[in-house]
Amino acid sequence: MTVPVRSGQAQGDIDGLRARLTEIESALSEQAADIIRTKSDLAAFRIRYRQEVGRLHEELEELENAIAEAELGEFAERLEDEAAGHTASAIPQPEPAPRLTSDAVRRLFRDVAKTIHPDLASDDYARDRRHLLMVEANRAYALGDGERLRMILEVWEKSPEAVPGSDADATRQRLVRRIAQVEEELVACARELGDLQESPLWNLKVMVDEAAARGKNLIADQVRRLNRDILAARNRLDAMRWHP
Repeated sequence: MTVPVRSGQAQGDIDGLRARLTEIESALSEQAADIIRTKSDLAAFRIRYRQEVGRLHEELEELENAIAEAELGEFAERLEDEAAGHTASAIPQPEPAPRLTSDAVRRLFRDVAKTIHPDLASDDYARDRRHLLMVEANRAYALGDGERLRMILEVWEKSPEAVPGSDADATRQRLVRRIAQVEEELVACARELGDLQESPLWNLKVMVDEAAARGKNLIADQVRRLNRDILAARNRLDAMRWHP
């Protein structure tokens, strides 16, 4: 037996969903801001490390290579390497086989276009979302990727914008679908942030920051060691090349 739902109950349910959506959208904004800050911090640290340490690593590596070449008679070996490189580069590489667009893919693309075309949008948000999906559909069609086209269609059919109507049931269904979307985005953001904070560069930044909090400058220490190693390598190379 179906139990009738009073309008007040329906509105209360919708209000609760809206409150939940507002809550997780706020959390998503915070996650997105954390990702932006983390990427910005990483970019700044990468530039600093490259300017202060990276160039010294490159200089030391060049000196060590020069020393190795001097010990092995670098000119003959270099000529052989260059000749081998030119020969290898002259060998034509096979072209990737083109992917042909089948009739089934064409029909699927027409179905996608009829379903998600931006001209069918009722507002700017829906139009922008439809436009992004159409861009993906065009790319998939150009590659003959029917699986990707099917996935685009499935994503749209599960989206809030695909729910027609303006009654309470339609509003509730759109809210439920939007909440599911945001929850998926939260999971993806958490994964992206975790990957950033598990990267070797981030771990190095954390070590530098923790040492700085204790009054130590790990980058300055590394610069001093590299300068010392560079001086020793340069002196060794000069000695090898010196012929009285």
